[in-house]
Amino acid sequence: MDFTLKIWRQKDAGSKGSFNTYSVKDISSDMSFLEMLDELNEDLIKDGESPVHFDHDCREGICGTCSMYINGRAHGPQKAITTCQLHMRSFKDGDTITIEPWRAKPFPVIRDLVVDRSAFDRIIQAGGYVSVSTGGVPDANEIPIPTSIANEAMDAASCIGCGACVAACKNASAMLFVSAKVSHLALLPQGKVEATSRAENMIAQMDKEGFGLCTNTGACSAECPKEISLTHIARMNREYFNAKQTSNNIPDKEEVHEG
Repeated sequence: MDFTLKIWRQKDAGSKGSFNTYSVKDISSDMSFLEMLDELNEDLIKDGESPVHFDHDCREGICGTCSMYINGRAHGPQKAITTCQLHMRSFKDGDTITIEPWRAKPFPVIRDLVVDRSAFDRIIQAGGYVSVSTGGVPDANEIPIPTSIANEAMDAASCIGCGACVAACKNASAMLFVSAKVSHLALLPQGKVEATSRAENMIAQMDKEGFGLCTNTGACSAECPKEISLTHIARMNREYFNAKQTSNNIPDKEEVHEG
């Protein structure tokens, strides 16, 4: 299979980027999308050109680092997969494929297809954890949790933080990511002790990072490789409103602006 690739090239965050066009030939239909980029980079290096920079790690749909826009869709044309799980048989021989980095202000481009997603790390640091003592592993395993609750918590915890939800949202909202992290802890007894401060702190940090507001278009869930449900956003909103009724630790966004 032969393809024409239009790839975003940008030297660094302060440089102006543009699309460069490349050709790749004799690509196996069984290759993953990242393996195809590896082939391109080998050719570029042989020709003395700079290879295309992109993030990757596990290449098994677990780490969430292979974030890129492919033909206008986060992670490409297939549903519920990451870029590393996308195979070239998903395209037609002779296709032109446009490849871009995530387009969101909180995810500045580092180089080419690599973006800085440390904003997600700071949101987790703001409250996405359990710091109270829950005892050892045997003690935790003895806490009775209904199967339905455990399954729903596990579904939320499956979020890999890839950023596809932000990239797909017209407002660059991080609500699906934050709600998944809030939800999986809010559902479990170990996480209920810090539920109030968690919801307030994580949402406050999300706003501070500059992510947009949610308008419930559902694009985030549709493009999520783990199919995180929008119901988690509803749960996070309930957690936040309940927290605001009982705590004044974190000022409202309007209060911050007025102060």
